[in-house]
Amino acid sequence: MTRSSETTDILAGWTRGSFSAAGFTRDTYRRGSGPGVVVIHEVPGITPRVTQFANELVAAGFTVIMPSLLGEPGKPVSPGYIAAGLAKVCIANEFTSWAQGRTSPIVAFLRALARALHDELGGPGVGAIGMCFSGGFALAMMVDDIVIAPVLSQPSLPFAFGKRARRADLNLSPEDAQIVARRAAAGCQVLGLRFTGDRLVGDRFTSLRELLGDAFLAVELPSTSFRDHSVITEQRHEPSVRRVLDFFIEKLQPG
Repeated sequence: MTRSSETTDILAGWTRGSFSAAGFTRDTYRRGSGPGVVVIHEVPGITPRVTQFANELVAAGFTVIMPSLLGEPGKPVSPGYIAAGLAKVCIANEFTSWAQGRTSPIVAFLRALARALHDELGGPGVGAIGMCFSGGFALAMMVDDIVIAPVLSQPSLPFAFGKRARRADLNLSPEDAQIVARRAAAGCQVLGLRFTGDRLVGDRFTSLRELLGDAFLAVELPSTSFRDHSVITEQRHEPSVRRVLDFFIEKLQPG
């Protein structure tokens, strides 16, 4: 893959690899030491702001792996780049962008990636954060009990257009939802973040409260603009970034 010098600089220090599972093969970028965290990027891909956040996790004492599901790793955000990423999410079968009551097929790949990381590193478990179209993927990864620190930032699938019920759907099959609810009842907490005016999130925080009860830790930020969406990256909210870092430290670095 040909990359610009700008992209190379952004990803300096990251080791590019590849991982295959569940019929998918994706490039991965890895850095750090300590307990594992899977960072699943938002649309349009592994952007400079996603990488900035991942570098902060590395600095906090984590082994971070970023699978590349869309786009060109390191490429900066632009309106055209976002549009191209959204178009791919809308038509790619691995993301189930519109279907209700289904777990996206790519989640099986992400679970296997988290399991491989845990098998290598050991420790209490693995953390995962999804953002935007991938926000709900971290929730679905809870089906595997080694995922003990799931974070959902502005979960947006299935896209909340058309059917009203789609606004509340959690991108989980009924079977996976039952397992997730049992894990929450047993004490596995889930951190969720959103801007209150974000239409892409829809009514999912209500659904998360119903499914997870007190195990759902909601961070809801007042919107100041209709553009407010990416809590951790493009519209970065510093206290929320700190909250995510602290959540991973609490769950994955006990003592």
